[in-house]
Amino acid sequence: MARSILKAKPQVIMKDGRPSAVIIEINDYRALLERLEDKEDLADLEKIRMGGVRTRKADGF
Repeated sequence: MARSILKAKPQVIMKDGRPSAVIIEINDYRALLERLEDKEDLADLEKIRMGGVRTRKADGF
């Protein structure tokens, strides 16, 4: 089970009886962005390791 990184309970905004937006603390938002960026970085690294991305040496620039 994933541990929650939210410090405060999110506030759900309803529109026509359905959830349409969520308000969260700014620090919680930043933590969520950081976690998302980490996951994207890991996915990119995995692509590189599997040979799905072409790279070249820095001295080739």
